[in-house]
Amino acid sequence: MMFAASLFPLSFLTGMAIDYTMASDRQAQLNGFADAAALAAVTPSMMAQSDSVAKTAAANTFNAQAEQLTSIDYSPSNLTVSVSTKSGQRTATVTYTASSPTFFSSLLGTDKLNLGGSSTATGGLPPNIDFYLLLDDSPSMAIAATTAGINTMVSLTKNYPSAYKSCAFGCHEQNPSTGTGYDLYQLAKNNGVTLRMDLVQQAASDLMTTASNTEAGNNASYRMAIYTFDYGFNTIKTLTSKLIGTNSAQKAAKNVSLMQVYDQGEVTSSLYNNDTDTDFDNAFNKINTAMPDPGSGTNTTGDTPQEVLFLVTDGAQDKNYSQSTCPSISASLGTAISWSGGGKSGCRVQSVVNATTDWCAKIKSRGIRIAVLYTYYNELTTNSWYNTYWHPIQSTIGTQLQACASPGLYYEVQTDGDISAALGDLFTAAVQSAYLAK
Repeated sequence: MMFAASLFPLSFLTGMAIDYTMASDRQAQLNGFADAAALAAVTPSMMAQSDSVAKTAAANTFNAQAEQLTSIDYSPSNLTVSVSTKSGQRTATVTYTASSPTFFSSLLGTDKLNLGGSSTATGGLPPNIDFYLLLDDSPSMAIAATTAGINTMVSLTKNYPSAYKSCAFGCHEQNPSTGTGYDLYQLAKNNGVTLRMDLVQQAASDLMTTASNTEAGNNASYRMAIYTFDYGFNTIKTLTSKLIGTNSAQKAAKNVSLMQVYDQGEVTSSLYNNDTDTDFDNAFNKINTAMPDPGSGTNTTGDTPQEVLFLVTDGAQDKNYSQSTCPSISASLGTAISWSGGGKSGCRVQSVVNATTDWCAKIKSRGIRIAVLYTYYNELTTNSWYNTYWHPIQSTIGTQLQACASPGLYYEVQTDGDISAALGDLFTAAVQSAYLAK
């Protein structure tokens, strides 16, 4: 009698457990479908479409999956999708109702269990961005671009005088404009040696195709400006929306070239500066002035594009100061050397960028992101000058440049590396890091 009395509640509990477990599993699956549907409305490609197109895409995503789920009672009429975009921010909400049939309806007193859920996703429209390229064209960027090229240059110059002996750089020159003396730049060209600066120039050109394709895919507006720096600051192309084609940034990129010198220590026959041909401070000062305060990148009236500064460099500063202003510098960042020659004197400072106190922090504080491509400064242990002045701070170069870059926007390219591919990847990372909603 006791067993018979307990049979009904045991059956009820068993039936309830089975039906509710199955309903719970179906609810979890439907919630996953709702998540996927909401996200489908805010993907990068869908953000370029209208709200109505996004709404249809979300509904289709949910319905296609729900139709494959067996043993539920669901109709597309039970689905509600809302999509709205305001100030560049899109919100998509997917809400559904359905039911799960019960196997023990007579015990539970109902033939179905109601199911329902909602999911919301948000995303920002791809912003309009102005890109400023700041390319190091100083003589140190004339190192051969490959290991084979370095070996070729070292071999070709093994019997040269001491200042040019076993030199891997295509920059050390002596009176090249006169047709006499030594011209390692021309030596490299004559022997088919590709210099790192050649690859930087090609990378800048290739970048414009990448930017143009990305701009079209994101339905955004991009503009480009190109500058180079050495001891001075050079304008290659001011800000333009014409990325490829005639009179474009890509065509202007072909004019990016190495700074050539007249002689060791002489920019020209009348300008002696003791090889101090890389001035980061001057370059950052000038580019900071060239870049206005950035906006949010929306198409709202009065708004302006976001801004990204691309710095491509080997990170080696070689700057001249007057003797009276010769700075104190941490030994971990470089060395200050007094000099005289050519009827002049000064203080030669060879150092790396101090990202925490210099222009990097100042530019980023304005809301401008900095993307850094570090073209690795090669260890040239056959060169006594490198061993004395650069080897002690070699490991600091990459560390400081990474600190200069905004989060996620630092790339490094070693000798034999693909600079074009690296710059393209860095561009993609910069675009993906841009958000309208802060």
